[in-house]
Amino acid sequence: MEPDLFTAAAEEIQSKEPGRAPLAVRMRPRSLDEVAGQQHLLKPGSPLRRLVAATTGPAATSSVILWGPPGTGKTTLAYVISQATDRRFVELSAITAGVKEVRAVIDGARRTIGTTGKETVLFLDEIHRFSKAQQDSLLPAVENRWVTLIAATTENPYFSVISPLLSRSLLLTLESLTDDDIRVLLRRAVADERGLNGTVELAEEAQEHLVRIAGGDARKALTSLEAAAGAAIEERLPTVTLELTETAVNRAAVRYDKDGDQHYDVASALIKSIRGSDVDAALHYLARMIEAGEDPRFIARRLMISASEDIGVADPTALPTAVAAAQAVAMIGFPEASLTLSHAVIALALAPKSNAATVAIGEALADVRAGLAGAVPPHLRDGHYAGAKKLGHAQGYVYPHDLPEGIAAQQYAPDQVHGKQYYRPTRHGAEARYADAVSWTRARLRGENPPAEKPKTAEKPEKPEPSADQGTSA
Repeated sequence: MEPDLFTAAAEEIQSKEPGRAPLAVRMRPRSLDEVAGQQHLLKPGSPLRRLVAATTGPAATSSVILWGPPGTGKTTLAYVISQATDRRFVELSAITAGVKEVRAVIDGARRTIGTTGKETVLFLDEIHRFSKAQQDSLLPAVENRWVTLIAATTENPYFSVISPLLSRSLLLTLESLTDDDIRVLLRRAVADERGLNGTVELAEEAQEHLVRIAGGDARKALTSLEAAAGAAIEERLPTVTLELTETAVNRAAVRYDKDGDQHYDVASALIKSIRGSDVDAALHYLARMIEAGEDPRFIARRLMISASEDIGVADPTALPTAVAAAQAVAMIGFPEASLTLSHAVIALALAPKSNAATVAIGEALADVRAGLAGAVPPHLRDGHYAGAKKLGHAQGYVYPHDLPEGIAAQQYAPDQVHGKQYYRPTRHGAEARYADAVSWTRARLRGENPPAEKPKTAEKPEKPEPSADQGTSA
């Protein structure tokens, strides 16, 4: 590259002009055809295509809720929808805005449509941060189509968005971008005049490192590329190398071999190491996932699954430990989240193992799918509503709490699966106690005489007697 081109590019980077937008903003798609990924939403005839193509009628003013992970294009789609029919675009964030700001936008939209006929798109980011009352303030505008609301959320809208607003909106679920999607974005940003305009080249190793640390997040990929390209331009280098990229984004590249040692392979190795109780191997794979830029929430989700799939009630504290780790990870993020994940991995790897819960639900599901889902026995049916007694519902039901042992010898399962035993506990860890309890309980349910002594696990544990050398507290 010619020296004068390096000088011009370096001056542009170093000037840091207030009006110079970040690379991720400059490379924002101008049409649906430029959107990377989300092919399930971009098919011909899809609701999103119809929404963008419509100029009049209900389809043109349909409100939308975009649900997906960060960096998947929620803001981009909102912008594309607004530009498709030259509508006024207003952006608010639920982090900083409140009812006052929302009402101001709605009032402005009503004035604009009355004077110019131009409609308004209100893009509300992080809508899940709005309270119920704040979300209620949006309903009149959505109902009367004073604005086209496009709301974005990373949380499940069925839990974070009020039902009236959800029912009046088109819900579109966005997925994390694939590695190929990220590669397309990186190459486009390097070559496009809105991006780096060919000022530097991107080495393949550097590109793959950016793909890994992006974790399906387009914004993260482009932000990291911008940092690496800026460093290359400042050092007057024609190519963004792996080493330069590592330095610029402050994370060493984890080198994977080409035989499949990738995202899901390393995740699989982590879980299998935990299942095999090899705590050191599990920590090794955890470290590789952290350094490769895995989303800590993905790791935490895998650990929660492992706690039930491979440990179960052999250690009843395993699942609470994994859930607590996931909650902590969501709150603190990296780098501190690595400590929490290490804590959880060590606890799960060293816990006694049992897949009895996994096998039990698998067999139960197989029976249900095979058609073994008969009618609920009449004595178990709901008897609280008018007319239930005439139907024979709840008649003959024995209330277990009325019996000394708390167990009534009556049928609970439908006839088709009555007597089946899905749960077969092991003798590993705490599950050994469950094995005794389930054997005793099943005998009582069948009306048989159980062992003379009731298992202690069915009772509250006795308080241990203090030892002779144990002092008393003041």
